[in-house]
Amino acid sequence: MNEFFSLMKSELVLTGIIFLLLFIKIGKGVKNETLLPLIQVLLLANFLFGFFLNKQGRLFGDMYYTTSLIVMQKNILNLGVYLISLVCADWLKKTQHLAEFFLLMLSALLGMFFMISSANLLIFYLSLELATIPVAAMANFDLEKKTSAEGAMKMILSSAFSSGILLFGISLIYGTTGSISLPQLGQLLDNSPLQILAFIFFFAAFAFKLSIVPFHLWTADVYEGSPIAVTSFLSVISKGAVAFIFMTMLFRVFQPMAHIWYQLVVVLAIATMVIGNLFALRQQNIKRFLAFSSIAQVGFILVAVSSNDPMGITSVVYFVLVYIFSNLAAFGVAAVITEKTGKENIDDYKGLYKTNPFLSWILALSLFSLAGIPPTAGFFGKLFLITAGSANANYWFIIVVALNLIVSLYYYLRVIRAVFMDKNDNPVEPVTISAPVRLGLLICGAGIVITGMLSWIYDYIYTLK
Repeated sequence: MNEFFSLMKSELVLTGIIFLLLFIKIGKGVKNETLLPLIQVLLLANFLFGFFLNKQGRLFGDMYYTTSLIVMQKNILNLGVYLISLVCADWLKKTQHLAEFFLLMLSALLGMFFMISSANLLIFYLSLELATIPVAAMANFDLEKKTSAEGAMKMILSSAFSSGILLFGISLIYGTTGSISLPQLGQLLDNSPLQILAFIFFFAAFAFKLSIVPFHLWTADVYEGSPIAVTSFLSVISKGAVAFIFMTMLFRVFQPMAHIWYQLVVVLAIATMVIGNLFALRQQNIKRFLAFSSIAQVGFILVAVSSNDPMGITSVVYFVLVYIFSNLAAFGVAAVITEKTGKENIDDYKGLYKTNPFLSWILALSLFSLAGIPPTAGFFGKLFLITAGSANANYWFIIVVALNLIVSLYYYLRVIRAVFMDKNDNPVEPVTISAPVRLGLLICGAGIVITGMLSWIYDYIYTLK
């Protein structure tokens, strides 16, 4: 029992928080002003507890396993959820269904934890469904907005498509190997045509979840229609979790097919970066802008995935940590502006520095990091991704990646120019920032700077196995 509780510590603590919220909801109920600080304290405690009493091992007949690297990945996701509860606190306080919102969010996070620790295709598929279905309900949380319902519908349809494709791929894998154990599959695959077809189905399903071009068409509409808290979760937590398990699948399960998936990853990485960048150039809505920005960032993640090397794993985990700070800072500023003024267009941000200097500097810092400008952590994140991707000496590929970095620099600086330099006859009025939101934005800003300066963070991730 001691081994059970220590190995499944992250899942058990999260399950305990979910049941506590459920009991609060079915009881007399608690006002949002009291419930939200309680949830924030619980999420902070959950994050801090992730650093203690960690063990490595396997459970349930090798269907579940955990390592130091997996614990690190889960704790990064815990940090992201805690920051979302801070930076989106103003909207969360006003929602009529606060307990239900966190029940859905934490249930999805629990599914992601099981997905990352799954060593069996059946557990992996069930975990993926648990991580997906609650998010579709969250996307429709703005019940008064038609765009929210539209986004939720597109989310459900795309998730159903990808889940069906994935399940068909799993059935083909089982039919050709007779096993659904992930450690065994790496030894049983023989690159037969049917197994290659099964891998293509696998890859397509992950491409839907990660918004890899051309499976990205749902992303912008869902991001725009969803509340910013949900958009933040989709952009950072969901993509981070899928990126972690995606690497595991490619590097360990489908390693015998590396010569096949390398070419596929390179082509789709280029397409994802190019399409994401070109569409981000045209956006006026801040949420759609960040949606296509996140698509382009996935393209850079694929650069490291193409390395098929432990350095690729390290650089992706490090980049997801940096991406959490950078993207949540940008979404946090957007959440404050939208909640206080209802404005979502980039043109509305013109002259923001004159009326809201704190929000302007946080937004600038986050965009500099997303663009990969030194000395922010985003620069080192992009540097490590590209360095890992160059392991195969595919220099024309690296040149294309560098050119896309220049394009992304333009549209990030376009927003910064609007904030600091452009004039606006009707600028955003000075807004009052609540203490939790200010704390969340400060943590994100500090994380962007400190994570880049402390080189031991990357080294520590590299030592984890």
